[in-house]
Amino acid sequence: MSQTVLEPRDYLGEDPLTLPLESIDPGQPVLFQHNVFAPYFARLRREDPVHYSAEGMYGPYWSITKYKHIMQIETNTEVFSSDVKYGGISIRDQMEDFSTPMFIAMDAPHHGQQRAAVQSIVSRTNLAALEILIRERARTVLDRLPVDETFNWVDLVSIELTTQLLATLFDFPWEDRRKLTRWSDVATAIPGGGIIETEEQRRAELRECLEYFTGLWNQRVDGPLTGDLISMMAHSEATRNQSPMEYLGNLMLLIIGGNDTTRNSISGGLYGLSKFPDEYGRLLADPGLVPGMVPEIIRWQTPIAHMRRTATCDIEFEGKTISAGDKVVLWYVSANMDEEVIPDAARFIIDRDRPRRHLAFGFGSHRCLGERLGELQLRVIWEEILARFKRIEVVAEPKRIFSSFVNGYSELLVRIPSAAVR
Repeated sequence: MSQTVLEPRDYLGEDPLTLPLESIDPGQPVLFQHNVFAPYFARLRREDPVHYSAEGMYGPYWSITKYKHIMQIETNTEVFSSDVKYGGISIRDQMEDFSTPMFIAMDAPHHGQQRAAVQSIVSRTNLAALEILIRERARTVLDRLPVDETFNWVDLVSIELTTQLLATLFDFPWEDRRKLTRWSDVATAIPGGGIIETEEQRRAELRECLEYFTGLWNQRVDGPLTGDLISMMAHSEATRNQSPMEYLGNLMLLIIGGNDTTRNSISGGLYGLSKFPDEYGRLLADPGLVPGMVPEIIRWQTPIAHMRRTATCDIEFEGKTISAGDKVVLWYVSANMDEEVIPDAARFIIDRDRPRRHLAFGFGSHRCLGERLGELQLRVIWEEILARFKRIEVVAEPKRIFSSFVNGYSELLVRIPSAAVR
């Protein structure tokens, strides 16, 4: 891959308002790790909303930064493809010799067929049953939190709750559930960024994941259809005969979708309230605001920063010529701060009008399968937090993930004062 225009350390020392426009590479992970990406996207929305980075860290690509333009591209699936054969759905191309097809990285009709294989996991009936389980586990996790001590909210709450639910959805051995967290982190990690050191390490760990899940598949493929995701795939005509790497790809999609998104929204919600204490006070005074706050958490955090498409033919778009084969990155994290659509977008407002008017779940046929399940988890956890604690104090700025794909946290240090326990 080509080199960046500027090294990461230069970006951290540059003024995003005076940097030459053609030099801006918003896909630099360091911008997200240090939470300084917003001014770059704000400038691109104003000056160059369809922006070309000729020498980006991950090769040349277009950045789409405005809400309306992302919606146009998301619905034009014939021209803007998600198919893995073009490189996948991330700014970082999938390696040709270790490609993991998954249904989000497929176009019609295969995308819809494979998505339908697991769609029932988020049926109304199943969500109602899961709510009981999620609430019971949330209560257990929260009741075990230390009081008058500093602890990492990401580890003890966000990761634990999402990993417990993932284990349930897969009917995964309970004692090994933290493997799911590790595999999710490994799948999206950048070598040298603190999780894995080399691409070879990633491949080795993902092969271990495939081997583990192949054992579970073999246990269930000839048995009766049950309600877990592995059984659903094993018994569906669309996925029963998928290749091992396709199976791994769909596993990674479901694990990442069920882990990174909700996990970072659970952390982001608490962090957001700490940055806007007046909103926290309003919430404490009226816990009935929780359902409306949930989509605002997801918008404000935008746990998946982008998705990528690839142009299948030359097209004129907003005065720019996008050529066949060009990589087109849809920056949800920018669209969700687009003032043309979302007034006062930088603020965290717990009773925002039209709170679901955001693109954190994508748009169109590839809209996130698990959006209602993610919202359910956030609603339940906040209902249970408010029933127990008058306030949870964030005691330090969070440590963030070195990634321009997952917009998330590795550490959020908090403290629950004994006086805040109800």
